[in-house]
Amino acid sequence: MKKSNLRLPLLFMASFISIGIWRYLATDKIFYLFNFSYIGAAISVGMYLGEVLPRDKKGLGRMITQLMVGIYMLFFLGVLGRENMQIEGFFIYLLLGVFQAAVLHYAVAKIFGPLVFGRAWCGYACWTAMILDFLPFKIPQGKRKKGLGYLRYVHFAASLILVLTLWYITTNGTWQNGSVIEWQLFLIGNILYFALGIILAFAFKDNRAFCKYLCPIPTVQKLGSRFALLKIEIDNKSCIDCKLCEKNCPMNIQLLTYKNRGQRILSTECILCGTCINVCPKNAVQVTTKLDCGFKEELNA
Repeated sequence: MKKSNLRLPLLFMASFISIGIWRYLATDKIFYLFNFSYIGAAISVGMYLGEVLPRDKKGLGRMITQLMVGIYMLFFLGVLGRENMQIEGFFIYLLLGVFQAAVLHYAVAKIFGPLVFGRAWCGYACWTAMILDFLPFKIPQGKRKKGLGYLRYVHFAASLILVLTLWYITTNGTWQNGSVIEWQLFLIGNILYFALGIILAFAFKDNRAFCKYLCPIPTVQKLGSRFALLKIEIDNKSCIDCKLCEKNCPMNIQLLTYKNRGQRILSTECILCGTCINVCPKNAVQVTTKLDCGFKEELNA
């Protein structure tokens, strides 16, 4: 067992356990210690398997992490715990001034976390993508649809307006934490996300069409992921320009354009799924740790 195979998984595990210990000491709630230790372990297992499995099996590590985290958050926290982990729930808890697990989740996975690992949440832990990635269009059957990505910002605004409207209508001392409205938004939101995700996947022959064109979460993640420490890098000397990485990228990123410029993959559309790493015949693609950003480097189509 190589130490290099364990370094990054153990780093993520330690980071999540540290967050769990911090919240446990601050609140005296053992739930936080369990919650973040479990998520850290799930991510670490997936990352480790992605390192040690044969090339044609490496994607299984990420899928295992997706299932472990996605099922836990959707059914244990959402259905059983009745906590709205959708973006509408995040807005609700902010209005209520309640520091629920969902607020901490957004802070770690979608606001501050992307400064370290970019949009890896989308690649490893999203419960919507967990289902969509089982559809038959892992490799997009066409180029990215230019302009449709702005629908994500429309969705974000619509979700915020919806919550503010409901808050205004029902706030007369009746909207409490754990209300029926919060639960209804959780159920309706997830049903719509899955339905629209499946429809878009078949319409565009692309499992990740929902992520690219309609999901509101990237509007938040993109801010921090520009500065992410962890990014994909292609070694110019080893690369033979076979374009397998670009052809297989689920997010349609122009990977070789960045390589030819001597840059890491600066696009904030990268979800660190590792597909480009797994398909490269020359092992020219890897995740590296550096300080850089790409305000003018959105080469997605």
